[in-house]
Amino acid sequence: MKNEVILLAGGLGTRLQKAVPDLPKPMALVCGRPFVEYIMDYLIEQNVNKFIFSVGYRHEVFKNHFSNNYKGCEVVYSVEDTPLGTGGGIKRALEYAEFNDVLIVNADTLFKVDISSFYSMHRKEKVEVSLALKNMEDVQRYGSVEITSGNRITGFSEKKNKPGQGMINGGVYLLNKKIFIKHVFAEKFSFEKDYLEQYYYKIKFCGYPSNGYFLDIGIPEDYEKAQSEFKRI
Repeated sequence: MKNEVILLAGGLGTRLQKAVPDLPKPMALVCGRPFVEYIMDYLIEQNVNKFIFSVGYRHEVFKNHFSNNYKGCEVVYSVEDTPLGTGGGIKRALEYAEFNDVLIVNADTLFKVDISSFYSMHRKEKVEVSLALKNMEDVQRYGSVEITSGNRITGFSEKKNKPGQGMINGGVYLLNKKIFIKHVFAEKFSFEKDYLEQYYYKIKFCGYPSNGYFLDIGIPEDYEKAQSEFKRI
């Protein structure tokens, strides 16, 4: 059986360009390997065997490196000729997905969620989208997500608006494909701003708190942190 994932890898990575010029952020080398390979290895351990790359900027870098196979797993590409935003990229990449509940992962963030348990919660709650959440000592860089004791998402706070401890969106999602594609969006839209933050109070969204390892290489400081931590691991 195919266990598939959409890897969101279409961003420009402007905050990291000084440290990693002329490369898509997920292809930045960490201890001699593209960062996204660490994510793919973790997902293979979680029984994923099909990778759908949602790519745009320098998409040929991914194709030249992976071609159509990584460690025996199928690799396909959903290419944006012009940037479509995270939402538009997801909607296009869903055309390559074979199943209705689709795992989606940011390709610049390693968040080691128990995928089997995540799926179980998503299906039990019968929701349109579930978000894996990470508890952080300070959420200012990311913004925060508010949930009830029953893990129903009740709000999102902007970056820097609510400092201190809280839950953040970890960039790992489960999405009901059939319901999502029925929404009317412009071709280019943000999954976070135009979908999650606009629909959470209209539709039941669930959060899945996880204490799994988390590292986002979106800024140079955390890219350097990855170099030291992964070398030690």
